[in-house]
Amino acid sequence: MTDLAALRRDYAARMLRIAGVEDAAVERALAIVPREDFLGPGPWTILDPTIGAVELAGDDPEPLYDDVLVVLDAALGLNNGSPSLHALMLHHLGVRPGDRVLHVGAGAGYYTAMLAELAGWQGSVVAIEYDQRLAAAAAANLRPWPNVTAVQGDGANWPHGPVDRIYVNFAIADPAWRWIDNLADGGTLVFPLGVPPGRVRGEARRHSGHGAVLACTRSGAGMAVRHLTPCAFVCAEGSLAGTPAVREALDRAFLRGGVEFVRSYRRPPPPSPARCWFWSPDWALSYDAPEIS
Repeated sequence: MTDLAALRRDYAARMLRIAGVEDAAVERALAIVPREDFLGPGPWTILDPTIGAVELAGDDPEPLYDDVLVVLDAALGLNNGSPSLHALMLHHLGVRPGDRVLHVGAGAGYYTAMLAELAGWQGSVVAIEYDQRLAAAAAANLRPWPNVTAVQGDGANWPHGPVDRIYVNFAIADPAWRWIDNLADGGTLVFPLGVPPGRVRGEARRHSGHGAVLACTRSGAGMAVRHLTPCAFVCAEGSLAGTPAVREALDRAFLRGGVEFVRSYRRPPPPSPARCWFWSPDWALSYDAPEIS
């Protein structure tokens, strides 16, 4: 019989090594939370990058403890994402005991549970999921973590007050102003910036053709930005998907390259786009350091 506790400890250490970071708190969270409890009953389907979807035999959870995507809803293109990517993102999110955390795009709650472990019982996590079925699953799966509130809704409408950390798990083209305005001083927002491939933008739930994970940290009125890694996530719908003009401008910016040199988020944007990787009339991503005030 598989020793699941030992399997999870080994998995956690491997995901941190793949991510190229050292983080005892994130490693502990990966080792504690049982992934199979958030995926529904087996057999499960994983996504192999070379051959596509592979249905596992039986309900042995051992194959889940690898750097694999597990299908949550094939029709919508939703999956339980790469653990090594999330290890990297969680490391840079930097959740501390006692933090107030917002998780946008919680899915069935697997990575929400890790946020809850990182925030501790003295902290709190609000988990938002737009899909009704997944939101209900997350609420049920997260009952062992009383510091979590799971909500079905549009993540652009949260938070309703100050938070210390915001973790977004789908590609957005236009960050919600509520996220920026309610991020506490010293707080961090980690999100994938991305747009669907090509010029046709009408299909829902398409994965980003270009994407980058960004970490934004508030210091006074300024917002410093770090590029973490290229990525491909399911794209947002609604306001977070951006206007056609914003999506086209982001598409052009990704094609030009240079997102790794972005250093600040600006709202309002600078008068001139000359020093910006991306510029719109509402906000911009600048190559210059944030203005601290």
